[in-house]
Amino acid sequence: MSSATSRTVVTPPAIRPYSKGENEVRTMGTAMNETAVRLTRGGLSLEAVLGLPAQALGMVVFAHGSGSGRFSPRNNFVARHLQQGRVATLLIDLLTLDEAEDRRKVFDIDLLADRVLLAKAWLEQDDRTKRLGIGYFGASTGAGAALQAAARDPSSIRAIVSRGGRPDLAEPYLFSVTAPTLLIIGGDDAPVIEMNRAAYRLLSCPKRLVIVPGATHLFEEPGTLEQVAAHALAWFQHHFHPAQYEGTGAQTKWRLR
Repeated sequence: MSSATSRTVVTPPAIRPYSKGENEVRTMGTAMNETAVRLTRGGLSLEAVLGLPAQALGMVVFAHGSGSGRFSPRNNFVARHLQQGRVATLLIDLLTLDEAEDRRKVFDIDLLADRVLLAKAWLEQDDRTKRLGIGYFGASTGAGAALQAAARDPSSIRAIVSRGGRPDLAEPYLFSVTAPTLLIIGGDDAPVIEMNRAAYRLLSCPKRLVIVPGATHLFEEPGTLEQVAAHALAWFQHHFHPAQYEGTGAQTKWRLR
């Protein structure tokens, strides 16, 4: 069956509605199954939060956008939903505090991709996570970094999800992406819709493009971020463990463009 027409079947957990401003200030490691970790390489040290549910199907690294980091309320919301569906998460600051103050580094996709690959290498060596397949969840500019990282080192990468992403920032690498890729964009985010459609045409991997009606770039409208979380969970569950998540009853419908 062609990847362009196949449908993923899942039974997602119930999603508690997202509230704007929720988790704006959060203490690391306070949630169930979450632990504060530090990734180091040479003199570089990056702070992260590892969320590891029991019997995890796979591990998702979050690549935040526009200088955001591990406390991003929207990505925390999605991460918690993934954890409920037995998908482990790594919410990481891709930049140090000093680097985050430099707007050139915030938009340095090569640098951000390097940091995503650092996170991947750490997960492949840590005893808690080294047996898990890896996925990337990229938001805004972070989606460009995630796609570039997946193209540069495709080993162990099972799936990619982009939320309101800028895949165009990874344009030279898109043809080399092999992991199944889901692009989620808001129906009222016109410039980003066109960027994603152009990127979609360049991707040669299994792919989907989902438009969430009535959503703007940050998915602040009621119910829209919940749709992102449901689509992301379905995509990761299917590609981490396809046999288990076929034929379970509830069907996620993909709006293709």
